[in-house]
Amino acid sequence: MKEPLSDEVLRNIQEAVAAETGARIGPEAAARLHAALSSAVGAATAPRKENSSREVSILLADLRGFGSIAEANPVRRVLEVLNRYLAPMCEIAVDNGGTIDKFMGDAIMVVFGAQQHGADDARRAVTCAVQMQIAMVELNRDQAAKGLPPLFMGAGINTGHAMAGLLGSELHSEYTVIGDEVNLASRIEAFSLRGQVLISESTFDRCRDFVTAGAPMDVHVKGKSNPVRLREVIAIPSLGLQIPRQEMRNSPRVEVRIPFTYKTVVDKTVMPSRHEGVVLDLGYYGIFAEVEPGLTRHADILLGLDLSLIGRRAENIYAKVRSTRSDRAGHFASMEFTSVSEQGEEDIRHFVQLLIQGSPMK
Repeated sequence: MKEPLSDEVLRNIQEAVAAETGARIGPEAAARLHAALSSAVGAATAPRKENSSREVSILLADLRGFGSIAEANPVRRVLEVLNRYLAPMCEIAVDNGGTIDKFMGDAIMVVFGAQQHGADDARRAVTCAVQMQIAMVELNRDQAAKGLPPLFMGAGINTGHAMAGLLGSELHSEYTVIGDEVNLASRIEAFSLRGQVLISESTFDRCRDFVTAGAPMDVHVKGKSNPVRLREVIAIPSLGLQIPRQEMRNSPRVEVRIPFTYKTVVDKTVMPSRHEGVVLDLGYYGIFAEVEPGLTRHADILLGLDLSLIGRRAENIYAKVRSTRSDRAGHFASMEFTSVSEQGEEDIRHFVQLLIQGSPMK
């Protein structure tokens, strides 16, 4: 039987050292050298992952409003909160057979099907996202017990063909997926509200008998000439899993008439043009308002609220437009807050609770 390559190399080294010094390498040094050679030979002979195009399901999950937490807390606390969030998310991803592709600040990208393709990749991706949202409830209970701010996550999933392969150089390389389908997954995630899981139609096609999903909604995505159809995942009946998002959004609402100004946000850049509107209905998590023509569904905006009843003003509130309508009375939009400072949330709750005493709850 042919001796292993590492043994042969070690024997040749032993003979060369003995010929040069007159003494062989000692047993302990020989054992360490043998281990190093075995590792090197194994790495050199291991099969390399080939670059290829394959169908994958890409899950992007990102925290909503984490910028406000980062601005209001010291770095040590911010990192503590971030690690407390990422740890369970990684465990859930791995438990479902996903490959953690990368971290991008407070976002995590998980790929299903890149390393080993399976017929249930899309199902496992959706299961992973739903379990992540459920885990956020327990995480926030723990956050509250430790006096830490609550966290809210949005998630998007897309399924399609992507290039999978090793990128980089000898200094650093990583196995990852790239392509238009990956970019679309990122766009879908950007549309998701806190506590929400959105999936592309291609993902839904592969698990339509597995999930309970909302009605289809068409969105305009940058780089796509035609609208992209998305669906919101509500539950996975066969696994007894349901996203607790709806409970978080239930809150008292009051009729108001508060003038406000807002600016649109495009690709995380606040546009300079200022628009005016009137808040007609206010809750803990969002508003219904009369707005200027042109504000579209899924648009991101930055606004401030004058809470004069309590002598406060809530600034730098980010919101996403959930729906719009126009009639003879004007143009209207329903918006959900995506990022509010801790003080802003407290002031809005205080303001709403005071007005409830004179306004009927809806």
